[in-house]
Amino acid sequence: MLTLKQITIEKLSQTYGERALFNDLSFVMNEGEISGLLGINGTGKSTLMKMVAGIDTPDAGKITHPRDYRIHYLQQQPSMDDNLTIIQQMFVGDSPELRALQQYQTAMDGLMLYPEDEKWQHAFEKASEAVESTNAWDTQTRAEMILNKLGIENIHQSISELSGGQLKRVGLAQVLLQPADLLLLDEPTNHLDYPSIQWLADTLKNYRGAVLMITHDRYFLDQTTNHIFELDKGKLYRYDGNYQVYLENKALREEQKRSEMNKANNLYRNELAWMRQGAKARSTKQKARIDRFSEIEKVVKNADEDVDLSISLQTSRLGKDVYELSNVGQTFDDKELFHDFSAIVQNGDRIGITGFNGSGKTTLLNMLASRLTPESGTLKVGQTVRVAYYTQHNEGLDDSKRIISFLEEIAQSVVNAEGERVSVSQLLETFLFPPSEHGKLIKSLSGGEKRRLYLLKLLMTQPNVLLLDEPTNDLDTTTLTVLENYLETFTGTVIAVSHDRYFLNKVAAKLWVFNEDRSVSPYLGTYSEWLEEYGTVKPENKKKMVTAGSKPKKTKQVDEPIKKSLTYKEQQEWDGIEAKIEQLDETVTDLRQQLEAVGADYTAAQQISEAIEAAEKESEQTLERWEYLSQYAQ
Repeated sequence: MLTLKQITIEKLSQTYGERALFNDLSFVMNEGEISGLLGINGTGKSTLMKMVAGIDTPDAGKITHPRDYRIHYLQQQPSMDDNLTIIQQMFVGDSPELRALQQYQTAMDGLMLYPEDEKWQHAFEKASEAVESTNAWDTQTRAEMILNKLGIENIHQSISELSGGQLKRVGLAQVLLQPADLLLLDEPTNHLDYPSIQWLADTLKNYRGAVLMITHDRYFLDQTTNHIFELDKGKLYRYDGNYQVYLENKALREEQKRSEMNKANNLYRNELAWMRQGAKARSTKQKARIDRFSEIEKVVKNADEDVDLSISLQTSRLGKDVYELSNVGQTFDDKELFHDFSAIVQNGDRIGITGFNGSGKTTLLNMLASRLTPESGTLKVGQTVRVAYYTQHNEGLDDSKRIISFLEEIAQSVVNAEGERVSVSQLLETFLFPPSEHGKLIKSLSGGEKRRLYLLKLLMTQPNVLLLDEPTNDLDTTTLTVLENYLETFTGTVIAVSHDRYFLNKVAAKLWVFNEDRSVSPYLGTYSEWLEEYGTVKPENKKKMVTAGSKPKKTKQVDEPIKKSLTYKEQQEWDGIEAKIEQLDETVTDLRQQLEAVGADYTAAQQISEAIEAAEKESEQTLERWEYLSQYAQ
């Protein structure tokens, strides 16, 4: 009988300065368990993960696992060698396959520079033998496949040229390349678009080892996890089930806790009255009662008060018209991002922006924030618009200042929706900063705490238009709930870029979808509704997208003759085009299966890859032809 591998964490304790992060944490993780680690920013989640990874040492406690136990760890900001290319970075490691691939890459690079050099010829021959003997071709094929699934196309690009988001995706690809007994993932869905998130979810659901991840993405947690750990005020709570089950069981735990506290408070009042009557420890029974009173008093006075996590602030007046975009387009480094986008945004609109990475979503937000002028088309901004722009960087946070004094420079207090004055201290508590932390220096905050403070800073300006660029990145689930509650009562306009399905479903009633053809399509409905219709590209759905497409047709373009129906030849083409699309899709699927089964035959793998590329290109051209014909088909 096979024994499942496990890692045991016993009585871990850690302090940060004078503050205890956690005390006596113990848990076990077994093979096949996929667990989410939750808790508000600053509770020590990343610290705990670094200890499990063996990077940091706890103040007390121990971690035990078998000697051959393999741990792969994706950090929030992976460190890489700037002198390597992406594919070279993928092969950094000490397994026989990775060592063979490193030698092969080095020899191949040398041979390309000095093709007549016998030294490099011999090195290449030797490296090729090592790759064959370790079956490392499979690892190389898998590396390229994972990078492709995560949106990394140029595998020979230098690490030094990559953005933070690209580095995170390469780091994720690297930890997924070879199997591990424990996979540690710190915010793995940050910087991923929806197809990549879905692929990662499917991959983790079939992962043989154990997985522990910190993530804000609640839909992703729902899809993938079978356990949830919550780190709350130094204690670790374990829940069996996914995120939805966790929410239900947490509510029951908190209700039970409230009931116990009510009983303790009632008992405390009774015993306090007895003590005030001048209770004396004259007998053993009375002494025991006085001791019990002391214990009850500690429980009551150390009890956590329920903090109201709702925030509702007054907004400045906003006119009906917010933005008017007419045939707006933009390029970057001679590459077209999007073109001919027209839309009217009105007071109260809730718009989600989604699409593949690098399509220009943040660029469009920069235009709406008046930080960038469109290269083509026009953008009109309403006269009463007052924007707060939540970017992916903590703009304006001064590390040398203390939390409360930094916010008081913006305002000593703000007015809520009921017309009442709310102090900075009260706002900080609502945003999960207890009074004991209001005097902390900003530089001492965790990355997630800084994001929370940055969000509060923006909301205190009492805007009437909120522009949010990936607001769920690095925010804990509790803070996201605070933000979502705020947005529910916010009377202005919200425009948010996000790939977080749960968040978009809650805040957006319509979408702007950035497409691969560089158009932007408006969609009236939620993100989940859009995914149901267009998540997989089918001809019938393509037709709907074309008719509702974002390029507002200029009533029929003047420079085109008006065409009302298909010619006879076009009708014949139209009648068979959907079958052709299906056939091409089947061809691509068959070729992909062949590629997975080809094994170590690198030549065959190259030939199949080229065939896949050709079939995909033909499929794309056929779809474009389908789009054209569909406009005139009866």
